[in-house]
Amino acid sequence: MSIADIKNGIEHKMQQSIEAFRNSLTKIRTGRANPAILDTVHVDYYGSMLPLSQVANLSLLDARTIGVAPWEKGMGAKIEKAIRESDLGLNPASQGDLIRVPLPAMTEERRKELTKVVRGEGENAKIAIRNLRRDANESVKKLVKDKLASEDDERRAQEDVQKMTDRYILDLDKLVASKEQDIMAV
Repeated sequence: MSIADIKNGIEHKMQQSIEAFRNSLTKIRTGRANPAILDTVHVDYYGSMLPLSQVANLSLLDARTIGVAPWEKGMGAKIEKAIRESDLGLNPASQGDLIRVPLPAMTEERRKELTKVVRGEGENAKIAIRNLRRDANESVKKLVKDKLASEDDERRAQEDVQKMTDRYILDLDKLVASKEQDIMAV
């Protein structure tokens, strides 16, 4: 394994960390309705637990209401029960074949709690990126120890990895700030 391979591998893993963080942000509620909020809800479908998106069509009815249209007639009650029992604090209501999931307006206190959650998630992602940096530096040191790379190569590689780390952490900070603005917007 060469220094270039190490750098490419670490950059790919850092990109994956950013994507994982983006995915976790979609599940955190802002003032607007987003069908991704229901991604964590699982429904009992003939004995197996399936994600809600695999048994119903999710759509936005308006800025604060998600529409859930079950694909089978008999699934409405099970879907309602699953949404109600989830830890999301939502109260769905049936209207014929459609289940309306109104999102309650968020209080200032709840908004502040959610910004703390976003910051915590951001910090976890930063820790993951810093761990990748450490792993890359250790791999480079091992190459130097095994006499497969020079100390100059090691120093250059560590500088490059640090620049990469700084860039991805800056991206994370931007994502956190953007999500906090979304949450605090009334």
